[in-house]
Amino acid sequence: MLSSVCCSAIFPPYQTLYLQCTVIPGNLKQIDAGAGQVYGVNNDDNIYQWVDQNWKLIPGKLIHVSVGPAGVWGVNRANNIYKLQDGNWVAVNGLLKQIDAGGDKFLSGANAWDAIYCLSQDQTISRSVVFAYTQLEGALKYYSCGPYGCWGVNSANNIYYRYDVKPTSCRGSRWQQIQGSLVMVEVGTDGSVYGVNAQGNVYKREGISARNPIGTSWTMTDFCGTFRHVSYDDGNLWLLTTNGNIYKCKVNGSVVPTL
Repeated sequence: MLSSVCCSAIFPPYQTLYLQCTVIPGNLKQIDAGAGQVYGVNNDDNIYQWVDQNWKLIPGKLIHVSVGPAGVWGVNRANNIYKLQDGNWVAVNGLLKQIDAGGDKFLSGANAWDAIYCLSQDQTISRSVVFAYTQLEGALKYYSCGPYGCWGVNSANNIYYRYDVKPTSCRGSRWQQIQGSLVMVEVGTDGSVYGVNAQGNVYKREGISARNPIGTSWTMTDFCGTFRHVSYDDGNLWLLTTNGNIYKCKVNGSVVPTL
């Protein structure tokens, strides 16, 4: 049975954005929303897809799954990489611990040693299982991409933005450190950026646009509880609490004054 709660995101100094959140049955350790789809994995590495208001079990075992313009990809406990092709998981070369399909049909991710890799669009759209990955300089534990570039966090929870990432040239040009501290960051299909810090607080990056892809500031959402994972797509914010409970929050952009 679904239940609803009201939450709010505080916009200093005088405004509050109210969110209508629904508690979704189930328990997950990671979730990803993109291109109108939602996937997740639980503590037993079982894979689920949100279909018709229910979780559908997908055959296979993964620790991290991602869905977006590049398709559906995942990695298992051995860091082997898989892509969902014709309804089946197909093993491809390479090793990653975290993977992201949110770029414009290009892929990105980080391996067990925090090395950063990407696959350009011409490779992800092919049916090949052998790819030539591009390695980026630097080290990140989490790396996520969208239409306005890529964001990542390193082992010290520092936040970085990658400039000039393109579908045909996923390497990009340079890093810029962004103020703040996050343990994970996710970029939505529309370019929205959300993250979670070490205390379990959820943040949204404000002011992002094609002309200003790094945005202007972070807004902390005022939820009752702490979270470990966040993902956003199609007006919905998907959240996992520290014990794996699932929240789906409608983000409607309605801002009202705070008394």
